[in-house]
Amino acid sequence: MIASGLVQAHHLSRKAVIYIRQSTGHQVLTNLESQRMQRAMRDHAVNLGWPDNLIETVEVDTGVSGKSTVDRVGYRNLLSEVGQGLVGAVLSYESARLSRNCSDWYPLLDRCAFTDCLIGDRDGIYDPCCANGRLLLGMKGILSEVELHTLRGRLVAGSLNKARRGELRLNLPAGLVRLKGDRVVKDPDLRVQGAIDLVFSSFLKLRSSCQVARQLRREGLTLPRRHRNDETVWRPARAARVMAILKNPAYGGAFVYGKVHNEQCFEADGIHMKRRRVDMKEWAVIVKDRYPKYVSWDTFETIQAVLKENRAEYDRKMTRGVPRIGEALLQGIAYCSECGHKMKIQYQRHGRYRCDHLRESTGSVCQNLLAAPIDEAVTRAFFQALSPAELDLYDDAISQRQEMDSELRGAHERELQRLRYEADLSRRQYDRVDPDNRNVASELERRWEMALRALSEAEAQFNQATIKSQKIVDQKIPSDLRTALTSLGQSLPELWTKEIVTPKHRKALLRCLLDKVTLRREPNADHVIVRIVWRGGADTEMKVPVDVGSFERLPRFAEMKERLLELETQGKSDEEISETLTAEGYRSARDTRVLPATVRVLRLNERRVHRYRKSRNKRVPGFLTVPQLAKELGVRNEWFYHRIRSGAIEVSRDPDTGLYLFPDQPETLKRLRELQRGPTTTQ
Repeated sequence: MIASGLVQAHHLSRKAVIYIRQSTGHQVLTNLESQRMQRAMRDHAVNLGWPDNLIETVEVDTGVSGKSTVDRVGYRNLLSEVGQGLVGAVLSYESARLSRNCSDWYPLLDRCAFTDCLIGDRDGIYDPCCANGRLLLGMKGILSEVELHTLRGRLVAGSLNKARRGELRLNLPAGLVRLKGDRVVKDPDLRVQGAIDLVFSSFLKLRSSCQVARQLRREGLTLPRRHRNDETVWRPARAARVMAILKNPAYGGAFVYGKVHNEQCFEADGIHMKRRRVDMKEWAVIVKDRYPKYVSWDTFETIQAVLKENRAEYDRKMTRGVPRIGEALLQGIAYCSECGHKMKIQYQRHGRYRCDHLRESTGSVCQNLLAAPIDEAVTRAFFQALSPAELDLYDDAISQRQEMDSELRGAHERELQRLRYEADLSRRQYDRVDPDNRNVASELERRWEMALRALSEAEAQFNQATIKSQKIVDQKIPSDLRTALTSLGQSLPELWTKEIVTPKHRKALLRCLLDKVTLRREPNADHVIVRIVWRGGADTEMKVPVDVGSFERLPRFAEMKERLLELETQGKSDEEISETLTAEGYRSARDTRVLPATVRVLRLNERRVHRYRKSRNKRVPGFLTVPQLAKELGVRNEWFYHRIRSGAIEVSRDPDTGLYLFPDQPETLKRLRELQRGPTTTQ
C-alpha cells in the first residue's frame, strides 16, 4: 500500500537510503535517543512501500559535523549513487542530518531532480522536480544552516559569559590541580612544583628557552606534563616543552580565554579550519589572581617580552633575538639605512654586517660592512653615556651561579627522594608477596632491581654535578681582576676586555641603553654613518672611518697627493710627510692615519726619489754591519733580519746611521757562529 501520492512504482524499484549522522563523538555516546529516532526511519520507508531488501542505512558519518562534506564519506557516496540513478528516495529524520550548509544541500537537490529521486524526512515526502517541493526543501536547508549558526552562537555566548567570570572549566597544566568545588591548588607533589619553579628561575637568568632546556638535559632533569588521562607524566626537557611552561598564563595565576583563533583556509581538497595563536594583547578574557601563582603577573609579562625579543626573525623589524656568542656586538640591533631592514651577521675571516634583503629583487647586496671599527665606535659612545656607572660583574655572576646551583641541587634532591620512595615501595611490595607465587615474585623483584639501579645512577649523577658546581663557583680569579672588581675607582671600560665579560655579556649591556643602530655607507665613501638610537628616544650620529680598496677611492686623494709632492719638494722625509698629512686630516686606504709606507708608494709612483737623504756609510769604525757579517758567515742578509725580528739576536738600530751595528770583536763572530750551527745534542 502506497502511503504517499508522490511515491511511484519506478521509485519503489530503486533502493531507499536512510542517512544517519550525529555531529560529535560525544553525541554518539550520549545522545542515544537521537540514534533510535533516526533508525526508526526504516519503518517509515516500509510504510511508504519499499521492501526491506531495498532499504539501505548509511551510518558511516556518525561523529562528523554536517557543516562540510570534506570528512563525510557516506554523504559523498550517496551523491554518487543518486547521480547514477540507483536511489529512489533519500530519507533522514530531518534535513539537518543531511547537510547544514546550503552549498552542499543544493547539489543534492539538483541531482535528485535530475534522476527523479524523492527526499523525505519525519514531516513527509518532497519531490525536488516540482517547484513547490524544491521551495520547501530550499527553505529547510536555509533553516538548517541558520540553526547551526544559532546553536553555535548560543554555545559561544554561554562559554564567553562564563569565561568572563573565570568559571569556565579549562584544562589545567601540570602543577595545578582542580579539587571538588572547582577550587584550584598547586600540585601537592613538591617535585612537580620544584621543576616548574626551576624553569622560570633559570629562564630569568639565562633568558633563552633553548639554554634552559640544554641545562636541564645536562643535569639529567625532566619536565612534568599533563597527560590526556589527567595524570602527570615526566618527559625529557625540550625547548618546546620549556616554551609551553613559560607561555602558559595559568602559572602567572591568570585565567585566560581566547588565546587561539580559528581561521578558514581554502585548499585544494576543500575548506579547513586552522588554529592560530593570537598576541597577548588580543586575548578575549584575562582574569588575574584566579589560580595559585608560580610567578607574579608582572614577571610573566616580562618573560613574554623576552620571548618575543628572542625570536630571531631577520625579516621583521621589532625583534632583536637573544644575545649570542659571536664577536659582532650589534647582533639583532643593526639596521640598514638603505632599505630599513635588519642586517645579518656574517663570519668568515672577520665579522661583517650584511644586508641582502634586496638580493631576490635586484640581485645586489645593499651593504656589507666590517664589524670591528663600527663596534669600537659604538662601544666608545656607550662608555661616554655610561661613564658615571660602575659595575661589579664578577660578584653578580658568582651569586647568580650559586643561586642557580642551589635550585638545581634542590631539584636533584627531590628527584632522589622520589626514587628512594619508589625503591622502598618496590621492596615492600616484594616482601608482601607469597614466595611460592614465582610469576608475581619475579616481576616484583625485577621492578625492585630497576628502581635500585635508577636510584644508583641518579645518586652518581648528583655527586658529579655537585663536584662540577664547586669547581666552577670556587675557582680563583687573578689578583688584577679582583682589584679591578673591588676597587671603587674602576669603571666598566676597564672590565670590558676581561675574560669574564663575554661577547654575550657585552651585547646584553649595550642593549640596556641602545634601542637600535642604523648603518649607511655611501658609494666610494671612506666612512660609515652610524646613527645610535638610545632607549630614551635620543639619537647620536657619527662617522666611522673604514677601509677602502685603493688610494683612488679616498675622497681627498687628489688633494693629498698634491700636498705630498709639495712636501717632498721641500725635502721632507717620508716620516715627516706622513706626520704632517695625518695632522691635516688625511688618511691611508686601510688606516685612519697616513702611513710612511703610503707616502713612499705614492712618491715612487711619481718617480720621485729622495735627493735629500744622506748616503749611509758602508763601514763604521769599530762596528760590523749586517752585510759585513753575512758575508763573513756565508749567509744571506735576511738570515739576520729574521732572527732580529724573532728576538734570537738582540740588537737595536743606531739612531745616527739607522743601521744594525755589532761590535767588531772576535767574541761577536764566535757567538753568531754558535747560533748558526744551532743547539748540539749529547748522548
